[in-house]
Amino acid sequence: MPPKIKVTKEEIIQAGLDIVRREGESALNARGIAAALGCSTQPIFSNYASMEELHLAVMLVASQLCSQYIDREVSSGDYPSYKASGIAYIRFAKEERNLFKLLYMRDRGHREEIHEIQMWGQMEGFVRDYTGLETDRAKMFHLEMWTFVHGIATMMATGYLELNMELVSQMLSDAYLGIKHRFERE
Repeated sequence: MPPKIKVTKEEIIQAGLDIVRREGESALNARGIAAALGCSTQPIFSNYASMEELHLAVMLVASQLCSQYIDREVSSGDYPSYKASGIAYIRFAKEERNLFKLLYMRDRGHREEIHEIQMWGQMEGFVRDYTGLETDRAKMFHLEMWTFVHGIATMMATGYLELNMELVSQMLSDAYLGIKHRFERE
């Protein structure tokens, strides 16, 4: 009898992430992961109670990758932090199309409120620092900016539009200044 193949949770997640990167979310299944790892599906279901649990683990790692894009861009100092976060989000969509779709182009259903709270919690300091607006107005400002950023990112992720990052930077500046001007007039 051949020895059992030891497969770790990390290897399973990495295989799932690689599959999503190459083939998209719909290809994420136990057989595909097992084939990528050269094992049966048994180690997958020994480590994860369900495919939903594994799916969430892959999404968590994809989300961490997106956060790394943001951290790198903010740390680079090439742009103000708030703008850098938008640039990074769009860059992630352009470079990691299928991971972006997995995270941000799916039906969120009842989880939308949780995402909105997390999104605002991460950005509140940036927005208030850069706009000088009080919380409610800063939140509205961010919603409008984020909608613009997400639109560009979605078009990049789907291949509908290809823009160089210099043009993206200019577009974000234009939108930021236009929205800020409107809020200052109110």
